[in-house]
Amino acid sequence: MTTPRPVLVVDFGAQYAQLIARRVREAHVYSEIVPHSMPVEEMMRRNPAAIILSGGPSSVYEPGAPQVDAALFEAGVPVFGICYGFQAMAAALGGTVSHTGLREFGGTSVEAQPDAGVLFAGLPARQDVWMSHGDCVSVAPAGFTVTAASAGAPVAAFEDTSRGFAGVQFHPEVAHTPYGQRLLERFLHEVAGIAPTWTMSNVIDDQVAAIRAQVGDAEVICGLSGGVDSAVAAALVHKAVGDQLTCVFVDHGLLRAGEAEQVERDYVAATGIKLKVVDAADRFLGALAGVTDPETKRKIIGREFIRVFEAAAREVAAGGDVRFLVQGTLYPDVVESGGGTGTANIKSHHNVGGLPDDLKFDLVEPLRTLFKDEVRALGASLGLPEEMVWRHPFPGPGLAIRIIGEVNEHNLGILRAADLVARQELTASGLDRDVWQFPVVLLADVRSVGVQGDGRTYGHPVVLRPVSSEDAMTADWSRLPYDLLARISTRITNEVPEVNRVVLDVTSKPPGTIEWE
Repeated sequence: MTTPRPVLVVDFGAQYAQLIARRVREAHVYSEIVPHSMPVEEMMRRNPAAIILSGGPSSVYEPGAPQVDAALFEAGVPVFGICYGFQAMAAALGGTVSHTGLREFGGTSVEAQPDAGVLFAGLPARQDVWMSHGDCVSVAPAGFTVTAASAGAPVAAFEDTSRGFAGVQFHPEVAHTPYGQRLLERFLHEVAGIAPTWTMSNVIDDQVAAIRAQVGDAEVICGLSGGVDSAVAAALVHKAVGDQLTCVFVDHGLLRAGEAEQVERDYVAATGIKLKVVDAADRFLGALAGVTDPETKRKIIGREFIRVFEAAAREVAAGGDVRFLVQGTLYPDVVESGGGTGTANIKSHHNVGGLPDDLKFDLVEPLRTLFKDEVRALGASLGLPEEMVWRHPFPGPGLAIRIIGEVNEHNLGILRAADLVARQELTASGLDRDVWQFPVVLLADVRSVGVQGDGRTYGHPVVLRPVSSEDAMTADWSRLPYDLLARISTRITNEVPEVNRVVLDVTSKPPGTIEWE
């Protein structure tokens, strides 16, 4: 992909490195994350527009603590330090970092000097920020102007705009620092002089050109899951190469109500993509018969998916020169895998293993520089249906891992009906986009006593698991309005005869996971 010069976010082990990168992109500036162990020479080979040093858990004076090579500040590239990165920057440039014993964690008030520099110009002199530090910068490096202070940090912000350097002791990337995004934008646009040109329109134009250059006249295949990532990746490739792309949709019979039809009807209508549908529901349910162990379910579904996709891929390949496979790899996947290289392993919604050795493809990964929210924005720009663009993440094994017990048509029917009620009510409340994911779980192996129609019943409980998250690495249960939860419960127990109890899962992640299996 043709991309602008990146802002490199140097990760010192902060939990917020990806969030910093996302905030940079929200300022319409392209960013990438690199490890603190990357040599300065290698960073410079990426031709960065600026560098941001992230926070981290260490003290700059601990043995083995990551340091900043002083050569970084001789490279002529603007640098912004955050928290630990701020302290490491100060130490490398000759300032003083002290352990004062005045630790600051959480919401903290700072006194800024709006007239002293660029970052705080026009902003309130007293403002709340999010701190997380034990050490502090007590003396700024020579040439720097101190632009903010707090009770525990005599130097809470500094800048030397003549060299393109600035930094803050607090975390501007989190929502708890109300003016944080403004500060980041001031550094990027005014101190570093980077134009805000990273837009979805530019991403589309750049990717279309890159895909055409990579694919040429060859044929391309893509496995559609109905999820956002594969749908947007396929739409982008189709925009680039048209009918050279064939999508394969394996309907394993484990999707929620209406989702298979959405792929077969709405997606094709919106994109005009060639779609090969494989109805494999009977095959998957036959393989899952009698199975209740979660890991065994996953392995069976993964194995069967590979076999079905392989057969479909061979049929498509028999009709032309198919040399490329589209994968919906996202930037967090690339970061977590250390670069995301290799031959074609179907990332698919199942995260299963690779294709056989005699059926290898080169990968086309048009989303590998994007975060999830950017993928949604890209899908909207490509004209995909809103209900597909904003579809909540859904596990590859589908409803199979939301049934605690055996996966069969009877249990799937119960869960689909309950899940549909929850989705309908969430949408009607206008809270779809406030929730990251909303699993509904059927406890098929559990019966609870109830009273319905003046009679005693022994029905199944279902669990509502609405969660809020930035990236699914951590999550918290969504505080949905009580009246909404009540409507969902009432409708499920009224409309799904087999269910007589609805419960709410209020566990965060960690310790719990988002899915139950």
